[in-house]
Amino acid sequence: MLALELKSFHAIACTNSITRAAKELGISQPTVTSHLRQLEAKYGIELFYRRGKGVYLSEEGEHLLPQVEALLRQAAQVDFQLRDLRDLKKGKLRIGATGPYYIMGVLQQFVRTYPGVELTLSMDNSQRVLASLMDYQLDVIASSFLVEDERMQRILLASDPLVVVVRADHPLAHQPRVSTAELVSYPLLLRESGSMTRDLCLKVFKRAGQAPHRVLEMGSREAIGWAIARGMGASLLPLREVPPHTELRTIPLADISMHSYEYVYCLKERVHGHAIHAFLELVQHSVVQDPHL
Repeated sequence: MLALELKSFHAIACTNSITRAAKELGISQPTVTSHLRQLEAKYGIELFYRRGKGVYLSEEGEHLLPQVEALLRQAAQVDFQLRDLRDLKKGKLRIGATGPYYIMGVLQQFVRTYPGVELTLSMDNSQRVLASLMDYQLDVIASSFLVEDERMQRILLASDPLVVVVRADHPLAHQPRVSTAELVSYPLLLRESGSMTRDLCLKVFKRAGQAPHRVLEMGSREAIGWAIARGMGASLLPLREVPPHTELRTIPLADISMHSYEYVYCLKERVHGHAIHAFLELVQHSVVQDPHL
């Protein structure tokens, strides 16, 4: 390889000795001699003059040396940068998520462990973050959608129970548990169609053989939280997704147990990337379990 031949040329030029060059490079003397002969034969030039036991640069060698030194400096810089990327002293990691509730703890730990890696977090719906993952626009994503795809690796990040959420002065607020039959008597705040949380809520009522008397649709968890705080109704939300309003109360369901799950996905072909691999290791050691289990 030309790179090896140029390294031998440079070592010989710096030491004026094939023996010392071999020692400096950590290879045998015949190998260094072979590199020099191959280089000279390949281009039909004489790079060194032999004088006794020493070797000295020819005029062609003198002209070549500064260029070789520049190339070797560039190669060393590339090697340094690649080592930094390998050791996660620098680099980039692009994360996508449908919400911050479960992934934020892993992000915090990653930033603390690898402060040199530039991390970005994009928030969008599940379909979009999945599409961005497949298009290599994101490296890792977190979503509540369960996707079966041979191209992706999936890790369970969190298991969270659905709980009743009401304002502190709601008629149900002081009960230890609330049944679905009791809940459907009040206005119910639900996410928009296509939301995983909405689907889970509807499954709860279907299993219980109940149907909400009145539904108010909200476009985000934050909107639901504010609506509950304003006394507009009750809702079912995953426990860790309940907005931190002091006016809100969470109550377990009495008759139905339903959980929300959060998954982390990445493309299998990319799992050995150093930043991605390190992030996935943190995910595996940071699984958020249902506190009631």
